[in-house]
Amino acid sequence: MAARRPLQQTTPPALPTFADLGVPEALTRVLAATGVDRPFPIQAATLPDALAGRDVLGRGRTGSGKTYAFVLAVLTRLAATATPRRPGRPRALILAPTRELASQIDSVMAPLAQALSLRTMTVFGGVAARPQITALRAGVDILVACPGRLADHVQAGHAHLDAVEISVLDEADHMADLGFLPTVRRLLELTPRGGQRLLFSATLDSGVDVLVRRFLTDPVVHSVDSTKSPVAAMTHHVLHVHADDRFAVLVDLTAAPGRTVVFTRTKRGAKTLTRRLVAAGVAAVELHGNLAQGARTRNLKAFSDGTVRTLVATDIAARGIHVDDVALVVHADPPVEHKAYLHRSGRTARAGAAGTVVTLMTDTQAPEVRELTRKAGIAATTTRLRPGDALLRELAPGERTLAVAPAARPTATRREVSPAPTGRGRRGGKSAQTASARSAPAASGRSAPASSGRSAPATSARSGTARSGAAAFSARARPGGRGGGR
Repeated sequence: MAARRPLQQTTPPALPTFADLGVPEALTRVLAATGVDRPFPIQAATLPDALAGRDVLGRGRTGSGKTYAFVLAVLTRLAATATPRRPGRPRALILAPTRELASQIDSVMAPLAQALSLRTMTVFGGVAARPQITALRAGVDILVACPGRLADHVQAGHAHLDAVEISVLDEADHMADLGFLPTVRRLLELTPRGGQRLLFSATLDSGVDVLVRRFLTDPVVHSVDSTKSPVAAMTHHVLHVHADDRFAVLVDLTAAPGRTVVFTRTKRGAKTLTRRLVAAGVAAVELHGNLAQGARTRNLKAFSDGTVRTLVATDIAARGIHVDDVALVVHADPPVEHKAYLHRSGRTARAGAAGTVVTLMTDTQAPEVRELTRKAGIAATTTRLRPGDALLRELAPGERTLAVAPAARPTATRREVSPAPTGRGRRGGKSAQTASARSAPAASGRSAPASSGRSAPATSARSGTARSGAAAFSARARPGGRGGGR
C-alpha cells in the first residue's frame, strides 16, 4: 500500500503593497503615516494600468476607494514627467460634481502632492472668483474643479486646458444626473486629444457611456463591484412607525453617541428638521443647496471634527462625502429611487468599517419602501415599533444626551442662506476656491450649539420643545412636497 502523502498547506497570496503597484516611495511614506498601507481592490486593479499611461474606466460602489486610485496615478505620472508649471495652464484636471467632493479630493491629495512639490487648487462656485484667478495665474499642477465655474474661467481666459496631460472624471454618473454632461464635454474637448483620461463611476448609465465612447481611447475596464454589491459590515433596518412617532424616534437615534447622517428629500425638510432637533437638545447642523458655500463649509467641518455629531442633509451629501466613523445613516425620508438609497447608505460602513442604516417608514410609505429595497438588492429587517422600543438602543448604542434648548435667536442671515423661493437649490457645478471654515461652534459632545456668535454652524435653533407628530417636518417629508432639490 502506497504511503500517504503529507497534506501540503497552501499560503494565500499576499496582498500587494502600493510599492508593488508602482507608487513611488515619497507617496508610500505619506500613506503609511496616515495608516494607509494596503490598497483596496479598485486601487490594486486600476493603478498598474493608470501608471502605465492607459485610459482607465473604473467602476465601483461608493466607499470603495476610488479617490486614492486616481489621485495616486495622477501624482505619480506628473512627478515622472516633471513639466514646469505655467500660468493658467494646469497639467492635470480632475472634474467632480459637487463642491464638497472637490474639496474632499483636494484634502486627500494635498499632503501627497506636497511630498512631490506639486501644487493643487480647487475651483467651484459659491465663493469669490478673484482668489482663484490669482492662483491660476501663479501656476498649478493639478486643478480639482466643478464644471460650471471652470467653464466660466475658461470663457474669461483665466484658465486654458491645452496643457492638461491627464483628465479625471470622478462620480461621472452623478455628473450626468445633475445635468453637467454638456459642460463636461465642452471642457474635455479643450484638452489634448492624446492626453490620458481616467473615468470613475458607480454605474455606466445616465449617459456615461457616451463620454466613454467619445473621450477614452481603448480603455481598460475594471469593474470591482456594482452598486448592488452588498457591504458585509452594513446592516439595514426598516422601522415601521406611526407618523406621529417619527420625530421622537429620530431624537432617540440622534441623541446617542457617535456620528449620524440623517437624510431628507427636500432642502426645506432638512432645514426644518435640523431646527427641531436642535430645539429638542440634539446638536445638529444642516447641509443642502440653499446654504451659501461658507455655511456649507462650516457645517461640514463641525460634523467632521466632532463638534456636532448629527448632520441633516439632502442628497447633496449622498455622494463623495467621506467622514470617518459615521456609525448610523437614517433615511428620515425614504429616497425616490434605489440608487439614491445606496449612495446615501454608503456614508457609513466605509473602508471596511461597520455601520447601520435605518429607514423610517409610515403606513403610506410601505409599498414604495418595499419596492426600493427590492431594487437596491438589500435584505432589510423590518420592525414595527414605538418610541422607547429597546431596538433603538441596539441600533444606536450608548447613553442618550440632550442639551437644554437654547434661548431664542434669529434665523440664519441672508449671507448664510441663499433665498430660494422656488425650492430649487444651486447645483454643485458653478464653482470657486474653497473658503476657509470659520471657527467651530461652541458646542461639545452632543450639547446644542451656542446661541450667539457668527462662528456657529449656519443652522439656527429657536427656543421651545420638540413636537412629536406630523408637524412641519412630517408634512414636508411626503413625496411631491415643496422645496425639492439639493
